[in-house]
Amino acid sequence: MFASGEGLRRVNRDRFKTARPVARLREGRADWYRIEAKSSAKASIYIYDEIGYVGITAQDFVRDLQAVKAPEIELHIDSPGGDVFDAVSIYNAVRDHPAVVTTVVDSLAASAASFIAQAGDKRVMNRNSTMMIHDGHGMAIGNASDMSAMVDMLDRVSDNIASIYALHAGGTAEGWRELMRAETWYTGEEAVEAGLADEVVSMAEPKNTSQNSFDLSIFSYAGRDEAPAPTMSEPQQVPDPFEGVGEELLNAFKGAFA
Repeated sequence: MFASGEGLRRVNRDRFKTARPVARLREGRADWYRIEAKSSAKASIYIYDEIGYVGITAQDFVRDLQAVKAPEIELHIDSPGGDVFDAVSIYNAVRDHPAVVTTVVDSLAASAASFIAQAGDKRVMNRNSTMMIHDGHGMAIGNASDMSAMVDMLDRVSDNIASIYALHAGGTAEGWRELMRAETWYTGEEAVEAGLADEVVSMAEPKNTSQNSFDLSIFSYAGRDEAPAPTMSEPQQVPDPFEGVGEELLNAFKGAFA
């Protein structure tokens, strides 16, 4: 999940390490996503690539999404994430579309792709699929002021993403930030338990999936099998306002309101 800024724009983007297999980095590719109209009542959209300048851009995706008139959409995802700002635009476009949208994680919804998955009216984890959340990443070149500005921007971006998880999964943005800082990976069942998905189902075989052929070494853990089990949020306990108050004083206080 990359956050771009002035320092980032100064760097030659060809030097960035990407999660996409090198063999797929070629000019003129047009297979980064597709839309299929199964019928006049249902359309399927497949996001099987990175998000942003090396894969699916928000500009192209939103334009094509707006052309879909079907009342139901299945949005299939297999993506390691990418540019956070493009992903936020895609998330908002999916949420604002008048169709009833089901997001389906066919294999991987990591980083920015994980909050695109939250945009569905129904969120589904396909069999053997995984999801990952983490703090935003970025690059900057410059002096101490430039670095400080990047730190501030990354904190704002990550807080914003945490608020999306809190909106759809419950809990607090602060709690989700802690899980993001730890880089937390979920199986389908764990994602449902955490509130990041509604159910795990066996659907039709996904088409043209990468089967996690992405280079996950850009993350702290190269997939769910390499990561520790996610920490599940505990219910918040409401503190007793009278805890520690002497019995005599407590009785007198309560009697004043009898």
